[in-house]
Amino acid sequence: MRIIVLFNLKEGVDIAEYEEWAKTRDIPTASALSSVTSFTVHKATGLFGSDDPSPYEYFEIIDITGMDEFVADVSDPEFQAMAAPFQDYADGPQFILTEDL
Repeated sequence: MRIIVLFNLKEGVDIAEYEEWAKTRDIPTASALSSVTSFTVHKATGLFGSDDPSPYEYFEIIDITGMDEFVADVSDPEFQAMAAPFQDYADGPQFILTEDL
């Protein structure tokens, strides 16, 4: 199962601060969860074939072994404390659940 998270940063958030947090805290910690097989964060650079900006600035791709295991992992108080800054950075993130065809 894959979760795709689409989001923009909240107004006033320092981009360098968010990206440093993502690289040094979010990616290593989320990647270490037993239910996560892959976790990547991507910064949009544009739309293919267009000069228009992407409607979302950032994308997270989270591959998980199963929803129950993932929910248990992210419910851990230690993980919650590490992940709390995400709510300060991300403006209305959309967590899209997917399955392979």
